[in-house]
Amino acid sequence: MTRGGADTVIDVARFSFRFGSTPVLRDVSFSVRAGEYLSIVGPNGAGKTTLLKCLDRIYRGGTGRIAIFGRPLALYRQRELARLLSYVPQADGPLVAFTVEQFVLMGRYPYLNPLSSIAHQDRQAVRRVMRRTGIEPLAHRTLDTLSGGERQKVYIAAALAQGAEVLLLDEPTTFLDYRHQAEIRDLLGEVNRQSAVTIVAVTHDVNRAALDSDRIIALSAGSVVFDGTPAQIMRPQTLQRIYGTPFLLVDHPEGDVPMIAPARPRARQSQPPGESAPDRQRGPSEEENR
Repeated sequence: MTRGGADTVIDVARFSFRFGSTPVLRDVSFSVRAGEYLSIVGPNGAGKTTLLKCLDRIYRGGTGRIAIFGRPLALYRQRELARLLSYVPQADGPLVAFTVEQFVLMGRYPYLNPLSSIAHQDRQAVRRVMRRTGIEPLAHRTLDTLSGGERQKVYIAAALAQGAEVLLLDEPTTFLDYRHQAEIRDLLGEVNRQSAVTIVAVTHDVNRAALDSDRIIALSAGSVVFDGTPAQIMRPQTLQRIYGTPFLLVDHPEGDVPMIAPARPRARQSQPPGESAPDRQRGPSEEENR
């Protein structure tokens, strides 16, 4: 991995963060290149969401260094930062009483003058991203009437309306059904490839991270314990080191990177073929008792 090159959009060096006396991130170092799709994985409580929020300055403080496009994060005004980074929260967060169009329009706040009315070009930008994300038919519905998948598309549309060069996504497909997961993944892939938008996405789905990403970093107990390619992380010993549990991998029918397969419960795995647990526990049959 190249650190601090000309194409580096995010550079984190020995960054640590704590809530009160509780350390959450410990000496985190990594960088993100322009146009890269980077996934952040790791067990629960590893500090993944906290890291995203520190990058977007939702959480302030910490020690070490975070630089955005070569400039220390602390030197940015909030509107300047919002033109570069956009944060997309999980779809299960608190809802606000806005229509879809109103909410997406709020994504234009880095360019709006508080003392003037909304400009024509801002409304055009909102219409373009609503069309691109397929939410135009939802324009006049309020957020609380939408499904999780629809709401996640609205959040991404607002981030795109913001015009930022980097999207920070917190579990973009969690709690969504398979169809909505596929739609969100296709949308993010299109934005990344066709618009050269850099994506940094937190996810619990290591399989999707391996299929979607250029690079993956893994956090455990607040520290970076892996930084490499999808092929490098999808190895049983590597995954066990990150998550502390064994993994079963199988070949993907359409790709070179293996996938994690769900293992059967150990009690069932130990049963002889053709014999069920109830059969083994049952006493003599009625015929045998006669």
